[in-house]
Amino acid sequence: MDSVRKALRAGDVEKDNYGRLSCTSCDEPLSTDNDPDEVGKVRVCPECGNEWKELG
Repeated sequence: MDSVRKALRAGDVEKDNYGRLSCTSCDEPLSTDNDPDEVGKVRVCPECGNEWKELG
């Protein structure tokens, strides 16, 4: 699982003017899968199921 920053640099994820993240392969906004036992959040694309870890 890559981080959101790596995905932004690679072009797998894009950010709009309001800071919302979306998957570039299927143009869907990413949802958040939050696990209280882990640090950070996991961002998931509802269409293709790709996941990226967001720290901070």
